[in-house]
Amino acid sequence: MSRPILYDYFRSSAAYRVRIALNLKGVDYEQRQVNLAAGEQKGDDYRAINPQGLVPMLEIDGNRLTQSLSIMVYLDQTRPEPMLMPRDPADGAHVRSMALGIACDIHPLNNLRVLKYLAGPLELPEPERGTWYAHWVTEGFTALEAMAAPRAGTMMFGDEPTIADVCLVPQMYNARRFDVPLDAFPTLVRADKNASALEPFASASPDRQEEPS
Repeated sequence: MSRPILYDYFRSSAAYRVRIALNLKGVDYEQRQVNLAAGEQKGDDYRAINPQGLVPMLEIDGNRLTQSLSIMVYLDQTRPEPMLMPRDPADGAHVRSMALGIACDIHPLNNLRVLKYLAGPLELPEPERGTWYAHWVTEGFTALEAMAAPRAGTMMFGDEPTIADVCLVPQMYNARRFDVPLDAFPTLVRADKNASALEPFASASPDRQEEPS
């Protein structure tokens, strides 16, 4: 069977999630950079294999998979160890709710497409774009801190990494890039620190990826 191929961009939060998940699952994969800053995702060649024109896309087991959370569910179903989602239905729902709070409520408002639109057609100056970014991260993290704190351990849920931590670490990385204050979120800061110390997370960091030329 051919080696999986991840269509990636070093600073994409969604692709960062999938790199972490693949590392946790011990999947050996090839990376192919799609330079989002240069607009390569809009090219006809890439659109032909991924009509959404987004990253990540994962070619694995003869499939082309898109959307980071869908990819992680697939990996959990086909490569069960270690599980990214608890088997208990209620625990699994709790963990997915936290992951979705990041992937669906925080990240889409602040991704590269949105920031470029704010800067371009809307001509929003840099200070206001920073305010926009910080507002949505802070609002989302406030809710996430309250959700996580009662059942957190060293990680967002208990003491083993889950899909919630896989989503949290890239979002925390970006929050720091944009100088968003994090003192009000001790549970999230602790989980991020502990997860980021694990090699599957550390090796997926944008700081350890090849930046496209």
